[in-house]
Amino acid sequence: MKQKFSCPNCKSQVTRQDKYFPFCCERCRAIDLGRWADGSYSIAGDPVPNHEDDEGHSIH
Repeated sequence: MKQKFSCPNCKSQVTRQDKYFPFCCERCRAIDLGRWADGSYSIAGDPVPNHEDDEGHSIH
C-alpha cells in the first residue's frame, strides 16, 4: 500500500512516487517557490546584520 500525502499548496493527494512530490503538479511547486522568493516564508533565527564597505554602502 502506497502512503498518501497532501500537497502543501492545494491539499490534493500525492504519493512519494509522484513526479512533483511533495507537490501534486508543476503549478503548485512554482507557487511554493514564489512564496519563498517573495519572503512569504521565513526560517526563524537571528536577523542577518547589514555590513558596509569602506565607502559606507550596504553589502548584502
